[in-house]
Amino acid sequence: MAIDHIINYDCVPKRTLSTQGILERIKGEERANTIIALFRRNGDDRPPSQMGFEFTRRTPSGDEETMVVVVQDLLDAAQDLVPVEHHCQGCPANRTKRRFGCMDFINYPISATAEKWLIERLPVPDEPLIWLLLRQGVKEFKYDGESIRPMREAYGIYFENPMALTRKLGEFSIDSNQLFEMIFTVGNVNPNHGALLLLFLHAIPRDIEADDIMSIAPATPQKIAKLPFLFKPEKGDDTSIADLKGFLHALYIAWTLDVKLVLDV
Repeated sequence: MAIDHIINYDCVPKRTLSTQGILERIKGEERANTIIALFRRNGDDRPPSQMGFEFTRRTPSGDEETMVVVVQDLLDAAQDLVPVEHHCQGCPANRTKRRFGCMDFINYPISATAEKWLIERLPVPDEPLIWLLLRQGVKEFKYDGESIRPMREAYGIYFENPMALTRKLGEFSIDSNQLFEMIFTVGNVNPNHGALLLLFLHAIPRDIEADDIMSIAPATPQKIAKLPFLFKPEKGDDTSIADLKGFLHALYIAWTLDVKLVLDV
């Protein structure tokens, strides 16, 4: 399980197969390769056409259904990606510089280390403009963390830490459930909200004027030059921190292209 995020940049692959269609084929191919490797490690040399596994999914009505999936069917479906993948070369949304690099994910469970890293990025009163914006946003949009609480209570599935972290930011406090709610439960992230999240989490410089914040979207070459993306991979990053940095970079690219970041949480 993971949080999928897709830079919603219009392109031939998305128009041909749909965003969901591409995601399903990529995931299916990865699942097929994992199953094949597992069978081979156990000395099973059957061809993929004779390999199958049970797959449980939740239906739109909320029920669960189990089906048997043939590995070869997943590999066959993934072949639909081949004729369109060359369009990813040179695409401005190709963040990861690989095929369909506008699509990526944050793996569950999110580590306690990454949760601490994320909440520590938030502004304190010494940065009054961004701090006031954050406090106002939490109050105005009533981010209380309740939508994240059931995920937190599913111990070990979505979060490594069974308890939300709390950070005191001067006159008010915020916990990591509220922070995740603000980031991941607003639906697809539009460029303006994405830019504010980048400011709150210090993924772009915060020393900007109020007028610049009010007009932060759409991005212009001048704004982009003034507000570079600040996070880089570091040797001590665990998988969750690396995933979160990738997510924030995707938010940044979506802002520069003035498109939404599509989320599947």
